[in-house]
Formats: sequence, structure tokens, C-alpha cells
Amino acid sequence: MGKRKKSSRKPAPSRQKVPLDTAFTCLFCHHDKSVTVRLDRKEGVAYLACKVCDQRYQSKVNHLTEPIDIYSEWIDAADAAQTSNPPIRRPVASTSRPVPAPASVEDDSDEE
Repeated sequence: MGKRKKSSRKPAPSRQKVPLDTAFTCLFCHHDKSVTVRLDRKEGVAYLACKVCDQRYQSKVNHLTEPIDIYSEWIDAADAAQTSNPPIRRPVASTSRPVPAPASVEDDSDEE
């Protein structure tokens, strides 16, 4: 035979939201949890700053933006800045190139 029906079931326990980080590792000085992100939703701006090396970044936000989003944008902006400005390298002296002979100081007209 079957079970009796319960008149009401208890609601399932709700999952607790795990808060996202607001402190991150700095790209430039590599200190853990030195970068903090502050969201100003009223102004629509986010501020990112490193406490150690004082690197700063500013970005626009909307109602869905979280601190991890600003940190990711900062990483992308730093990578884009690095690839757009390649380091200037001096040309390396090549041994395969013949060295031009120095101009002679002597005059050929004096030999006669």
C-alpha cells in the first residue's frame, strides 16, 4: 500500500549567496588583496586602486556591474596598453654586415 499524503511540505532550505571578493591581487606589484574596488552606482563610476603601488583605474558601471567585472576590465585594459605600445628595442649590431673601410687620409696626388 502507499504512503499517506502530507498536508503541506516544508519549503526547501534556500542557498546562501557567497559574497564575491572586493580585494584582488595587483597586476603591477603582485601584492595579494591590495587592490580594492569601490562602486559608486549613483554617479555610475567605479574606482579601482592599489594600496601599495597606487595604481588607479576608473570605469563606467551599470546596475549589474560587480567589483570582479571592474577588475577584469582593468586586466584587459592593461593588456591592451601593453600590446599597443611595444617596447622600443635598439638594433643589434650584426656581424654579417661588412664594415665600411675608413676614408684614407693620404692624398694620391703626392706620389708623382
